[in-house]
Amino acid sequence: MSVAPERKAEIIKDNAQAKGDTGSPEVQVAILTERIKNLTEHFKSNHKDNHSRRGLLMMVNKRRNLLAYLKKKDVERYNALIQKLGLRK
Repeated sequence: MSVAPERKAEIIKDNAQAKGDTGSPEVQVAILTERIKNLTEHFKSNHKDNHSRRGLLMMVNKRRNLLAYLKKKDVERYNALIQKLGLRK
């Protein structure tokens, strides 16, 4: 379950550190969070889709690693991102 291009552009605009920023940890985590939400909704009606479940677990792990990196580099940016996206940590 990918993110629509319009929604992805909106997420990038909301979380970018500078103009044209698509690779910062904040942007990557925000896009992964949106994809995780979409897949979670998908599993409510397709609970036997184990191939996509593997992809979901990989996305969750990648997001966790990016958040750990951001927390190590800049705790204030990490806390702001967690608050903004509504993640629990």
